[in-house]
Amino acid sequence: MFVSSPALPPARRLRFLVRWLAVAALAVAAAFSAAQTPAASENSGDVVDAPAPASLPPKPAVDIAIVLPLNAAAYARAAEAVGAGFAAGAAGGRTTYVVIPHAEDGVLSAFEAARKAGARVIVGPLVRDDLKVIAQANLELPWTLALNQSEETASGPTRMYTFSLAIESDARTIARRMRDDAAQNVAIVGGESPLLKRFAGAFATEWLLGGGNAPSSFRFDPAPEALTVLKRDILKKAPDAALLAVDGNSAPLVKPFLGTIPAYASGLVFDQKSAATLRDLDGLAIVEIPWLVTPGAPEFAKYPRRDFGSASLERLYALGLDAFRIAQVLLDGPPEQFVLDGATGHVTLAEGRQFVREGRLAVYRSGMLVPLDGGR
Repeated sequence: MFVSSPALPPARRLRFLVRWLAVAALAVAAAFSAAQTPAASENSGDVVDAPAPASLPPKPAVDIAIVLPLNAAAYARAAEAVGAGFAAGAAGGRTTYVVIPHAEDGVLSAFEAARKAGARVIVGPLVRDDLKVIAQANLELPWTLALNQSEETASGPTRMYTFSLAIESDARTIARRMRDDAAQNVAIVGGESPLLKRFAGAFATEWLLGGGNAPSSFRFDPAPEALTVLKRDILKKAPDAALLAVDGNSAPLVKPFLGTIPAYASGLVFDQKSAATLRDLDGLAIVEIPWLVTPGAPEFAKYPRRDFGSASLERLYALGLDAFRIAQVLLDGPPEQFVLDGATGHVTLAEGRQFVREGRLAVYRSGMLVPLDGGR
């Protein structure tokens, strides 16, 4: 509200009023102009948007995802052993990894989770049937290291490689050793399980491909009278060496009936055994992983050991150790050549996208498993 001062003459009051009205008009114009700032005008030629609220940086992708059937009752212990070995291999390094568990029939969703995590390499599956599922699913995969093998793998994803403890590898190692020892005629004493038949078949194939004579085959029967007949029949054939395609419970029954015939078996016969059983195995040569044959080797000193109470689980622990080292190499893509003297044996990259391993030859002597002289 404007109040005039009675002390001023009329002319001065008039000039004062004019100036006051001019100032007021400028103030109103400034206020109106402020309401039409460029930030609010759609026609402004130089609009500066307000900065967006700060957001969290994206979560970095992991280097490796290992997919294991930890939630499948039948395979949980095996998966835990592999996972423990993988973690031991990764300990202290800069490579990042995530473990993705799955139950039975859950391998596809587990692989999808690994892809969403941005993994540059996937390790798994572990189970042969799961490998068939992945190989037939036509997925777009990063470099993948399957921990088993199957017939479908060769025609599966081109970015999938395999690395396993396949018993066929042990069979081929034994066939080559027999050939190096100048054996001509060999005998196979075989069990009936599918695994043991695979072992015997892989040996026979490698032996024949190397130019050996057709092996003599004998069916294993634990009955005492059958073992007596077995001994008689084998001695008639007089083989230079014998392959025992039997499990750990059967090997101590067969070995004493072979006399002085050099005998070989897979690592399946090696487990926690009594002193009496070990005496029955004396002289039996087997193919086993270095982690078990030479546990005190300097190259294994940096890795912790776990008491699984089972040689089978210790083999899977060693599989996890070597799987990590192979997966690290795959981060840069498959190498042209690869050689690793690892916990599972001498590992090389072969045709068919396979990392193949050759175990260590060992022999039972006085109840102890020791390296076989000259074994590769």
